[in-house]
Amino acid sequence: MPANADQNDSQNAAKNSRDPNRAVFDARQRLTSTTGTRASYDFEMLREYAASRKSSALSMTILLLILGAFASFWVPAYATIIWTILVITTNLSVVLICSRYLKERKSRTTIGRWTASIIAGETIYGVAWAMVALFSLTTGGEELAVVMFAILIMGIGANAMASRALPYATWMSTLPATLTVSINLIAFGKPLYYSLAAVACIAQVFFLIFLQRLQKMELSSLAHQSDSDALILDLADARQFSDQARREAEQASIAKSNFLATMSHELRTPLNAIIGFSEVLKSELLGPHGIPQYKEYANDIHSSGQHLLNLINELLDLSRIEAGKYELNEEVVSLADIADDCLRMMKIRARAKDIELVEIIDDELPKIWGDERAIRQIMLNLLSNAVKFTPQSGRIELAIARSGDGGQTFSIKDNGPGIPEDEISTVLSSFGQGSLAHKNAEQGAGLGLAIVQKIMDLHQGRFDLFSKLRFGTEVIVSFPRARVMDAIAPVEERHSRLKIY
Repeated sequence: MPANADQNDSQNAAKNSRDPNRAVFDARQRLTSTTGTRASYDFEMLREYAASRKSSALSMTILLLILGAFASFWVPAYATIIWTILVITTNLSVVLICSRYLKERKSRTTIGRWTASIIAGETIYGVAWAMVALFSLTTGGEELAVVMFAILIMGIGANAMASRALPYATWMSTLPATLTVSINLIAFGKPLYYSLAAVACIAQVFFLIFLQRLQKMELSSLAHQSDSDALILDLADARQFSDQARREAEQASIAKSNFLATMSHELRTPLNAIIGFSEVLKSELLGPHGIPQYKEYANDIHSSGQHLLNLINELLDLSRIEAGKYELNEEVVSLADIADDCLRMMKIRARAKDIELVEIIDDELPKIWGDERAIRQIMLNLLSNAVKFTPQSGRIELAIARSGDGGQTFSIKDNGPGIPEDEISTVLSSFGQGSLAHKNAEQGAGLGLAIVQKIMDLHQGRFDLFSKLRFGTEVIVSFPRARVMDAIAPVEERHSRLKIY
């Protein structure tokens, strides 16, 4: 228990120390972030923008060539060529900045400096796009308004999708062209062109709102990913603490087993001598005692030594079972024979309390495959508990029968005071004792039922305890069908009527 408490304290201390550090880290990230979230998110969003810009370089160049060729039908060729070359050049300069950013290591990256460089490049690129409004200086045809409107809409959509991860870049690459083209459309002074200018402004606003929603979704995805990474780190820490606790528990278990193995030898050797000499004194083999009290003292010494020896044996059995070193010596045994022997041993104690022992055993039950010493220990422990807690003139019933699944069970039922429902789990645990055991003068160490459960686990069986306050207690020990040695039906040998030799 102290080891577990220390381990829990260390885990809680580590968790408590991580939480303030994580809160400080999150606050610092928000303060240094341009999006108000985390600086690491800014880095990821900028990388996504740069990758998108770089991957769209070829498609954007092709689009600009197509738009230049389209405009050449209404605008002189030299004007469209100059505009196309200018826009392609500024676009490639932005792509070059993005390529340099992607090649730089994260540890050396300064988000603010690169963002400023990219925004400056996008601004120049946007101004180059805005030069499309100068087409009106080369020709006075009103059809040019529709051409500029079409080029503007195509430019807004293409630039918005290429720079979607960085809304500031979208503003600077599309807003100059929207303003200049809208002013030119309004200058024509006709309702149609007013409508086209309004549509251009609405398209500008629509794309910006749409991109902001995309950015929020991307930031939310990054936040979920960050939370998942933090959870994975927490799980890794928990696993590390768990492995450390398991190693410490294994070391503690080994130390406990070594201690019990050493102490058992050191304690049982003098105890056997004490029990042996007290037996001699109690039986007065060397002559009667001059003082009668000496015989009573010898009885007390003998009973106390036996109690202490039983306690040591129970501790050793429990430690061997927990360490996996308890080996069953299995053979064919009869539950009825074991029950007869155990009842014979308990009759003296039961008669002293005027307790009636009732035996209900089916004589035709087959034998089972198990460890006779372990099964005898189980039955003696349960009968001893029943005699211990059953009041004067009580009744204890031991029944052996076939179970519903073909196995065998034996049950011990008494009409004692019973166990409160909230104490049953305590009674079944190691060193657990109920309130009645604390009041009883014959209280033990609370290991009997724990040993019974573990021995039955080794036999692949089960142990059940049913109790109701003031109505008594019933314990049921069940052995599986696989351990029942049912007789095999004889093989009938049939011969034909005609035998030829």
